[in-house]
Amino acid sequence: MNNLPPPSSEALAHSERLQQAIAQYIAAAGGWISFARFMEQVLYRPGLGYYAAGARKFGAAGDFVTAPELTPLFGRALSRQVAQVMAASAPTVLEVGAGSGRLAADLLLELEGLGCLPERYFILDLSADLRERQQQTIAAAAPHLLDRVAWLDRLPESFSGAVVANELLDAMPAHIVAWREDGVAERGVGLDAAGGFAWNERPASGAVLGAAEEIGRQCQLPPGFESEISLAVRAWAAEWGRILQQGALLLIDYGFPRREFYHQQRGRGTLMCHYRHHAHPDPFYLPGLQDVTVHVDFTAVIAAAHGAGLDLLGYTSQGQFLLNCGILDLLAAIPNGTADYIRATGAVNTLLMPHEMGELFKVIAVGRGIDDPLSGFVSGDQGWRL
Repeated sequence: MNNLPPPSSEALAHSERLQQAIAQYIAAAGGWISFARFMEQVLYRPGLGYYAAGARKFGAAGDFVTAPELTPLFGRALSRQVAQVMAASAPTVLEVGAGSGRLAADLLLELEGLGCLPERYFILDLSADLRERQQQTIAAAAPHLLDRVAWLDRLPESFSGAVVANELLDAMPAHIVAWREDGVAERGVGLDAAGGFAWNERPASGAVLGAAEEIGRQCQLPPGFESEISLAVRAWAAEWGRILQQGALLLIDYGFPRREFYHQQRGRGTLMCHYRHHAHPDPFYLPGLQDVTVHVDFTAVIAAAHGAGLDLLGYTSQGQFLLNCGILDLLAAIPNGTADYIRATGAVNTLLMPHEMGELFKVIAVGRGIDDPLSGFVSGDQGWRL
């Protein structure tokens, strides 16, 4: 990884502490853990994991840029869909994994302008560092609305309203499997002779094996194909079948329908790491200092949600969704030729264009008790592809 920016001595020491902790964890587990467990450790281990420690993650100073960081127009357009869901259910929003708090601030301000402020805006985030940053962001952008915001430690027992999650599912732990000549293997993590992390395969079993065999049959995968299966995403989507009384989940992330996710041209999976605006495929590099992600199998999301009693309310590309929600009208309202307009135009192009975020990112809506078609999917709904 010679082409990647070197970490500071402090950051390197932090990474080494996490690596030692995970190595001890692997040794205590008998020398092998699933990749899902490894991903959970590098991202969420208390005090040390990427999302549990204090490093700056979002924006120009971090490791990657999310859509809300590019322009407020993303949140302003999304607010139209949030408002419709609240009008059909309850005046409440729950954002899961709120990042820097930028999207929450933009949604609150735009919903206020539309005359449909939620009575409560809940944020569920497991990172104390991110909670603090979210509070600071909202306090700076919309101090008069901060008293409407409350932070949760876990999913509520029941909920009605709009649930928003932008780039949440890709950071949920995933198992890695390989379809071999002699059966399905699970690719886990062990230790090499020097105590570093190393790939280590063993026969898949239990729910991982069951899911892999089903996918192998559906997609006719050849021996040697490797990819990811996120049981955590499936469980999370299904849990909402118990929680959601009336309303909709609006889930925005990068991924594919199953037959594209497990396409033979994608035979090494979708695992990707992000460090200082560089993307690379090595999950063992600088643990705790980089994000580790996998793309989303949206077919698995709707299968789990539908199996738990929820309805598919829409599925389309991010670009089409934002167009349906009026992002170009919002852009046109900015005075033409100004610096704000030029900056916003570049950001909107990034959000919409197929070769940028417009096609890779998808939006899926699942819910209960919503009778009218959702405005974000009135044109270009691709639910049939799932």
